[in-house]
Amino acid sequence: MVRPIGFLERFARIATTWTGTSWALAIAVVIIVVWGATGPIFDYSNTWQLIINTGTTIVTFLMVFLIQRSQNKDSQAVHLKLNEIVAAMRGASNRLINVEDLSEEEVKLLHKHFCTLVELSKKDEKLSESHSVEEATERHQEKRKQEAESD
Repeated sequence: MVRPIGFLERFARIATTWTGTSWALAIAVVIIVVWGATGPIFDYSNTWQLIINTGTTIVTFLMVFLIQRSQNKDSQAVHLKLNEIVAAMRGASNRLINVEDLSEEEVKLLHKHFCTLVELSKKDEKLSESHSVEEATERHQEKRKQEAESD
C-alpha cells in the first residue's frame, strides 16, 4: 500500500525540482505566447481571457504551497546544520540551539544581548577574543554579587 504522505512528499519534491528548471520556464513562456497569438482568432473574448486567468490562478495557488514547503524544508535543514555547528564549537552558547523556536520577545532579548557583546568586542584589544552568552551571564552575576556586597 502506498502511503499518501510518502506519495505527496515525492510528488512535491519532483514538482519543486522540475518547476525550477529552464524547461519549466520555457513551457510557461510558450503557453503565454500561444495564448497571446490566439487572441485575434477568438476575438479577444471574455472566454479567451478567462482561460489564462483561471490557469494562472490555479498554478499560482499551487505554487504558493509548493514554494512554502520547499522553503520550510530548506530552512529546517539550515537550522539543523547551524545547531550542529553551535553544539560542536567550544565556547559557543548552547542557548542558540533551536533559537528559531523562541518567542519574538526572547529573540529580541537575545539580539539586544548580542549587540552588547559586539560593543564589548569592539573594546577588546585582541580581535580574536570572543564573548559568549554564558560568559556575559557569569560576569553579570559577579557584578550583581559585588554590588550586593558593597551595599
